[in-house]
Parts: sequence; structure tokens; C-alpha cells
Amino acid sequence: MNHFPLVGYVGLVLVGASWALNWGLEGMRTHLLFFPQWLGYCLVVEALVYRRTGTSLLARSRARYAALFFLSVPVWWLFEGLNHFTQNWIYLGREQFSHGAYFLYSSLCFSTVIPAVFGTAELVASFRLVRSLKQWRGVHLGRGGFWVLHATGWGMLALMIAFPNLFFPFLWLAVFFILDPLNALRGRPSLIRIAASGDLRPLVILGIGALICGFFWEMWNLHSYPKWIYEIPYLEVLHVFEMPLAGYGGYIPFSWELFALVAAVTRPGLPIAGSLPGSGAGEPGEGR
Repeated sequence: MNHFPLVGYVGLVLVGASWALNWGLEGMRTHLLFFPQWLGYCLVVEALVYRRTGTSLLARSRARYAALFFLSVPVWWLFEGLNHFTQNWIYLGREQFSHGAYFLYSSLCFSTVIPAVFGTAELVASFRLVRSLKQWRGVHLGRGGFWVLHATGWGMLALMIAFPNLFFPFLWLAVFFILDPLNALRGRPSLIRIAASGDLRPLVILGIGALICGFFWEMWNLHSYPKWIYEIPYLEVLHVFEMPLAGYGGYIPFSWELFALVAAVTRPGLPIAGSLPGSGAGEPGEGR
């Protein structure tokens, strides 16, 4: 077992202090506290991964890890743009900010999304129970198959835009099916290609990682201000925090979309690839 890095203790302090202030103070405060709280979460996760495996996203490349924060900003703004059609979530307190201030504070908060999900996925991947999931026989997908899946993604996007009250779930699928098949055709990391080969572990690992992040996002959002709330057709029952229970299912394909987006725009050596069995980029040491 490796030591628990100093950055982990820094992360614990950031999480504890920001959480206490965010839930304890009155008035506008979350726009200032969201980033340090989630930066702390990211650092704690990186430390846990390092302790279990002897490596982590941060330990392998500080520059690449920092780049994930910058990449998160336009990635989440993409989903904000898609939400313009579905209106599945809205922000309370938005009216308190000028357009410029809202953009800057939001961008800072959005910057932690990919590091949080990828780091948590790597933590999930460190457990033998997950890494030892059995493979299936797989299927053959030629170039034609990937092009069909790519076209399916554009169809999903068109249906979501044209009929958002019916096809709003495609917000969490369309981007994946548009980009991941193209990644496969370009020789970049592709979850569909890995799954077609018989290995579903990357899909499972990323999905669990995003669900864990989703739990903390929704829990910490509960007593925040500004905060987000949901207006999801047909699903406004059985809430866990502000989120309808069924809505948590969207976190799973959301993680796949993040992977596809990062794979599409980064150079070879995708930061998370080494943490995913079957990714072809090598695997870190296993924890218990």
C-alpha cells in the first residue's frame, strides 16, 4: 500500500471548509465555494487512487491533468447549449449576476467536471471486483457499422431538438454516438470499439464513476445558493435531493460522452486511458 499524498490532505481541508461554509452561510455564496469544494474532491480522489495503485491521473502528468480542467469548460457549455432545447435544469440565483460575471463564475465551476468523473472512474477501476468482470464474445463492427452508429447520433440530436419533451434523454446519448464511432474510425480511444471486442469494463467503470460524482453533485447542491433545480417531463417523482431518481441514469451515458469528447480533441495518450482495462494504454497496479 502506498502513502497518502499531501495533495489528498489539502483536498480534505478544501472539501471540509467549503462544505461547511456553503451549507452554513446565508445568501449568495456557492458561486465562490463550488470550485474549491470540487477541487478538493478531485485532489482527495487522486490521493486515494495513488494510495491504492501507485499512480493516478495527476501523478502521471500534471500538465495533462491541469488540461482536463480547461477542457471541462467548453465541454460543459456544450451541454448547457443542448439544455437550451430541453430546459431540463435551470439555475436559481442566475438573475443576480451580469452576463459576464455569470459566464466567468460558471466556467470556473464547470472546470471540475471532467477531472472529477475521470478521477473517480480511475478509483473505481482500482477495485479487483470491477476489473475482473467477465468479458463477452463481442461483435464485429466494420467501418460501415461505425458510420451507421455515427448517423444514429445525429438522428438522436435532431429528434431531441425537434421534440424535446419526448426525446430529452438523447441529450445524454447523442454526443456519444456522434463522436465515439468517429474516434474508432480515426484510431483514437473508442468505448464502442472496446465493447464490441468483448470488454464492457470501461463502460461500467466510467458509469459508476459518474454516478458517484452525481451523488455528491446533487447532495452538495441541496443547500447551495445559487443552485440548480430540475424540470424533467414524466419523471418528477421519487426525488433524491433535487434530482428525480430516474434522472440519475443520465449520469452513466454522460460519462461516456465525456470520454468521447476528450478522445476526440486530445493527442494520443488520453489521460484516463491507462486506468481503463481494455483501453490499450496499459493498466496501473491494482488495489484490493
